[in-house]
Amino acid sequence: MTAPERIRYTSEHEWVLPSGEGTVRVGITDYAQRQLGDVVFVQLPDEGSKVSAGESMGEVESTKSVSELYAPVEGEVVKGNERLGDEPDLVNTDPFGDGWMVEIRPADPAALDRLLDENAYRQLTDQD
Repeated sequence: MTAPERIRYTSEHEWVLPSGEGTVRVGITDYAQRQLGDVVFVQLPDEGSKVSAGESMGEVESTKSVSELYAPVEGEVVKGNERLGDEPDLVNTDPFGDGWMVEIRPADPAALDRLLDENAYRQLTDQD
């Protein structure tokens, strides 16, 4: 699966992509969704919630396990993907598209520069 350009990653397997108007869109990576298996439920933070980088902000439940969703940057949640309430499988079928999870307005936009680029993430996961 091909990731969008300008994408950044965390070591906890979230992806982060600038989405315009000072916000970033966040989801879990294709690698993460494959490790989880079929996603059956997603718990997201409320809009307006403040999140701290590296802290849990939700959960992803699959047929195999429950995993934490971590905030990649500090900021405010401005939007959650409401479709995931009825269609959590979008995380599996389109993790970089319709399976996105939240949009965050980062407190420090430069924080994105401290996240992993695609090559560093591939090395982390040993993907070719």
